[in-house]
Amino acid sequence: MNLCNQREIKELLGRHGFRFSKSMGQNFLIEPWVPRQTAESSGADAGIGVLEVGPGIGPLTEQLAKLAEKVVSVELDKSLLPVLAETMADYPNVEIVPGDIMKTDIAQLCREKLPGLPVVACANLPYNITTPAITALLQAGCFQAVTVMIQREVALRICAKPGTADYGAFTVLCQYYADSELLYDVPPSCFYPAPKVVSSVIRMTVRGKPPVEVPDPDLFFRVVRAAFGQRRKTLLNGLHTMLGKSVEKEALRQAILACNLTENIRGERLSFAEFAELSQKLHEMQRN
Repeated sequence: MNLCNQREIKELLGRHGFRFSKSMGQNFLIEPWVPRQTAESSGADAGIGVLEVGPGIGPLTEQLAKLAEKVVSVELDKSLLPVLAETMADYPNVEIVPGDIMKTDIAQLCREKLPGLPVVACANLPYNITTPAITALLQAGCFQAVTVMIQREVALRICAKPGTADYGAFTVLCQYYADSELLYDVPPSCFYPAPKVVSSVIRMTVRGKPPVEVPDPDLFFRVVRAAFGQRRKTLLNGLHTMLGKSVEKEALRQAILACNLTENIRGERLSFAEFAELSQKLHEMQRN
């Protein structure tokens, strides 16, 4: 069966009485180069385990299965389980796990289903869970790389540079955990039904440790969120809004100046290293 042939897809779904769910963001691939190239970019290989999110009818799953030792695919839509049982019948190294990835202990699932294997994550992510799903995959701490197909606008945010319109708190979070690269775009015509936006495939190579050590990661991310929480505010005012109860405004000003930054600078101008240095100063201040 050609899992990217639109006629065969319609026949397959018709046999199983499947109906598309808008709430689940279901768009199935109909261009074979996309799942093939995505699988090849993921790091899947002999001796490698793969966790996939949202396999749909399985075109990416099939390509991953041809490369990897084992593929574990988490599917939320129960109506797709009999479809996947048919399409993955020839791939004994594929295991479909019913469930919601956002309610799953990802690290535990990998330990149970992919024991002893180096693991990568790969997915054509539903648009409605893009940011929380990527965050969960990165924070699981068990992947060598995370390769996902997402909205182009989110891919641009992840890869953005300081001072650009796309640069934000999510950019910094992703940079903390991984080195990201936008690989290629996927136009709406590659999907059935066609979405209204262009997609992109991005590979995030997970770091062994953050690019700059921070003594208090929770404080670091609070500082980042404060910097981008209200873009019209200066960094000083943004920090004071979030941290004002625990740190005086003058102390915040002195911490900013100690990092060789101006007190009127806006958060989107700071690099990852500057956020790390500022959180370090604030950490020292709170200890004293």
